[in-house]
Amino acid sequence: MAATAQESFDAINDVSGWWGSVTGSTTAAGDEFVYLVPDVHYCGFRVTDIVAGRRIAWLVTGSYLAFFTDKQEWTGTSVEFDIEETDDGARVTFTHEGLHPEDECYDLCSNSWSTFVNGSLKAFIETGKGSPYSPVDDEALADADRAELQS
Repeated sequence: MAATAQESFDAINDVSGWWGSVTGSTTAAGDEFVYLVPDVHYCGFRVTDIVAGRRIAWLVTGSYLAFFTDKQEWTGTSVEFDIEETDDGARVTFTHEGLHPEDECYDLCSNSWSTFVNGSLKAFIETGKGSPYSPVDDEALADADRAELQS
């Protein structure tokens, strides 16, 4: 990536800019935050490791995945970003530690992570514009959009 390691680190910590809306704080060890897609996906996280420009790790403290038998499959896993400065900019290595190929959510979750990390996060780091998940509900629509949907 053309960005520096610190720029990559800062972008990763701005979770709402590339993954989706979160509540809580993501910037210091011990911070806790929640990612929520209503009725589909909930994850509570605790920041367990954070080294400026180098590493970010989050422990999943609680989870709910509506579309799987084991709805708490992510609980106890960790999401990790290791950042390395290279001659061409930064290299970010993503790992969801504890998510294994034999897990029910592995294929879907791996594809989703790929979309967010290789697509949205990469774009956010490089351009400042990611593609985070954003639920569209009727109240969030502009009046013109709402009128079009009702016709």
